[in-house]
Amino acid sequence: MYAQGSNHFANLFRDSELEFQPLTFVVVAIIGFYIGFIFWNFGVERFIFKQNHFLNNDFSGLMKIQKPSFSFLDVDSERTSGLVSFSALNILLLIFITTYNYEQFFEVTKSADSLSAETHERVNDVIMSIIMAILVILFYFKKGFNFDDKAKSLKISAKIWIVLNAVLVISASLKNSEYIVNYGLTYKRLGVYGFLTMALIGLFFTFIKIQKKKTNSFLFNQMFWACYGLILVCSYINWGGIITSNNIKRKDFAENYHLVSINYNEQILLDYAEKNGNSEMKNQLEERIESYQKESFLSKILYYEFIKIKKEKS
Repeated sequence: MYAQGSNHFANLFRDSELEFQPLTFVVVAIIGFYIGFIFWNFGVERFIFKQNHFLNNDFSGLMKIQKPSFSFLDVDSERTSGLVSFSALNILLLIFITTYNYEQFFEVTKSADSLSAETHERVNDVIMSIIMAILVILFYFKKGFNFDDKAKSLKISAKIWIVLNAVLVISASLKNSEYIVNYGLTYKRLGVYGFLTMALIGLFFTFIKIQKKKTNSFLFNQMFWACYGLILVCSYINWGGIITSNNIKRKDFAENYHLVSINYNEQILLDYAEKNGNSEMKNQLEERIESYQKESFLSKILYYEFIKIKKEKS
């Protein structure tokens, strides 16, 4: 996965191939869940109710008892495997961060299309990296290791990995910022910030889970509310207006793109059209605004009710 986000990093493993088909895996998983749900549908509600205690944020007394995850691996060996895994992964991630940032900030700048594709591809790799990091941490800190006095080195290694992944998120956000400075704002580029924000929040709650000895359910519960809260906050912001007001200051301002593809920016474009004497754009905007204002009460959009069209005197 790291090899997809960095060409220099991929060169280290150029001769190694892993025959894994993600699409096949997803399709088989969906079929499996579908069949399982059909067979167990009659007992889903009762089953969920009985398992509700697994959603607690804190461990119960019995859960604090340290037990090995596998019968063939004792507690000491599992602890050692975790320390070795996190140490190796920290080294791997350090190498990836180095190559990742070198390619992003020191290599020759490419065209807008290729830069856009690479930016989104690498952001996806960063998010996948964080998901993988959290899953590994959830595996080792699911029960007893949270209260293991001998697992201090394991906890430190896991926290270092969280910090390194946070550095990776910051690097990706800086690259996205550079991309915006060069080519302007769009919904997708703002969406990148949203995904990276959720990634940082996930890392923060993962750190709290380890530090405060919380259950795995704590992380899922907090992330659910964080995602819900982020969606609520975003719904109150006129992103189209922010995009247009930012891009309208640029010399390469694309009038038609903002007129067709960006929403709730009519007031800004109307002022722009009047200032530049663009009567065609002004007429088109006025017709659009009037059509929205003529909608029935239940179909009205509040934004358009506050736009006043200046009627020319005959």
